[in-house]
Amino acid sequence: MSGRHLLLLGFLITTSVFSLVFATRQRSALNSLESSHAQVRKNLEDAQAKIQMLNSELASRAEAAAAPFEPPPAGKPSPMAAPVHRRPKPMARPVVRPKVVEDPRWRRVESQLAEHQSQLARQNERIDETQNTLQRTGDQLDGKINSTRDELNHSIATTHDEVVLLQKRGERNIYEFNLAKSKEFQRVGPVSLSLRKADPKHRAYDLSLMVDDVSLDKKRVNLFEPVWINLADRPQPIQLVVNKIDKNQVSGYISEPRYKTSELAGPAAPAAPQAPGLKTR
Repeated sequence: MSGRHLLLLGFLITTSVFSLVFATRQRSALNSLESSHAQVRKNLEDAQAKIQMLNSELASRAEAAAAPFEPPPAGKPSPMAAPVHRRPKPMARPVVRPKVVEDPRWRRVESQLAEHQSQLARQNERIDETQNTLQRTGDQLDGKINSTRDELNHSIATTHDEVVLLQKRGERNIYEFNLAKSKEFQRVGPVSLSLRKADPKHRAYDLSLMVDDVSLDKKRVNLFEPVWINLADRPQPIQLVVNKIDKNQVSGYISEPRYKTSELAGPAAPAAPQAPGLKTR
């Protein structure tokens, strides 16, 4: 893989990490908004309960004030009792119903209810905006990941013809191999390989590598999955790819940077010429 691809991959990884951190912060803000939303809803329910209680109290007072006064029934006079001189009944006065005075608490409750509804509407708007921002961030992140995956897939050869195309690019040295299952190591380019297991059904294999006199084991490596190996004298890691798995045999290639680190280093700077001295007699 060229330096340009590695820089692009590093930039995309950094962008992905930044997007994930931003999404986490947005999710935390969303949770805070939802908690505030729940508190506002609870306050709204309490205010509605108070309103219902005040309505019931006002209705009961109005019914009590509107009920007419009924005097108790008078008993019948006894025939043996002495006649009683009664005063003429006064004219009935019109029933004056008390004027219902609006309770100031009602206005206060209505004001609080309106304020809670306004806060609830603002909270909903902020939640919708945060969700839209998270959706846009997720879409952008998915697009960058898909773009990176496409570029990486184009740099992996899945057939012999594609290996030839990689060789024609001239950016890396390519070593193809056919590896049979064995405990013996086979030299391929800068490393030695030993196939320990091949699973064509699940398209996976187990591999042992000898890199700089150090033995490494790779378990359950998938078909077309690149294995990156760092070498001390290479400016970039080498890449191992298996593009065919048969029973007890695999085929693939190893690509390495065309030039070693020592070869990429420029020649030593020449010593500065000395100024000619003056000859004296």
